[in-house]
Amino acid sequence: MVERIERLITEIGAIKAVNLDEVEQLRLKYLSKKGLVSVLFDEFKTVPAEIKREVGQKLNGLKTSALQKIEQLKAEFEHEDNAGFAGGDLTRPSLKPLGARHPISVVRKQIIDIFARIGFTVAVGPEIEDDWHNFSALNFTPDHPARDMQDTFFIATNPDILLRTHTSSVQIRTMESSQPPIRMIFPGRVFRNEAISARAHCIFHQVEGLYIDKNVSFADLKQTLMYFAKEMFGENTEIRLRPSYFPFTEPSGEMDVSCNICGGAGCNICKYTGWVEILGCGMVDPNALENSGISSREYTGFAFGMGIERITMLKYQIKDLRLFFENDVRFLRQFTGAM
Repeated sequence: MVERIERLITEIGAIKAVNLDEVEQLRLKYLSKKGLVSVLFDEFKTVPAEIKREVGQKLNGLKTSALQKIEQLKAEFEHEDNAGFAGGDLTRPSLKPLGARHPISVVRKQIIDIFARIGFTVAVGPEIEDDWHNFSALNFTPDHPARDMQDTFFIATNPDILLRTHTSSVQIRTMESSQPPIRMIFPGRVFRNEAISARAHCIFHQVEGLYIDKNVSFADLKQTLMYFAKEMFGENTEIRLRPSYFPFTEPSGEMDVSCNICGGAGCNICKYTGWVEILGCGMVDPNALENSGISSREYTGFAFGMGIERITMLKYQIKDLRLFFENDVRFLRQFTGAM
């Protein structure tokens, strides 16, 4: 047995491996329950008493040698695997991106950052709203079409509780709880009972803005929106404002930007007009101010609202709005490099 032990010690000292799988095979060969070292320990029971001390010492030495050799080989391969990680620091970020921000999240952050640079802060509110904050305080008359069941998701049979149809409700909550000056934007998800198509969905995302102070004018609104358009779509972007109507603003307008896809020449995205509508805006109606406890004689303000999906479609030339909601990894992987 002594000769067998010494032969195994020599053999183990010379073993080599090319990867961790081979190291594991060597461990099983020598140190598993049926391994060569374990078999010798089983035979140790039959060793004569007069040489048991000597054999026992050599057998323990064999096991120690085998353990040390296996650990040495493991360490060599683990060191190679971690060689590019400055000591194997598992807290370091991955060299390869593990995911991608959703394009809606990317553009939402860009919009927030643009307005943050000119002093707008962010406020959020509940998605389940009451009639006062979603309609009445915003100067919607009782017979306004937006109150119809065809446009609004009401909760159960209660006509006073609904899924908000715009983030203007957060504007009212902000005006109720704050005094001017107010300079805020209101990003969030909204719901409308519309047929789902390439250009419409029952769920979408908005960013609305509100600025209330003394002597705020339509010129302030125009300059703010022009700044946003150039920051979002490029310095050469042009804007135009067209008259429109919203219950909570007067005067009201809609803003178009020059199509950045065709450069204004005309394409299917801009319907061959060279312009794409991106938002509605206007001066806050005095009734909306008074409904929220703000004096319309002392303060004026402007408001605007845009759909994030529309901005995203224009920015990334996406032609089907439904792609935002389908979680198709082939679509989402295209935004891996987006911030």
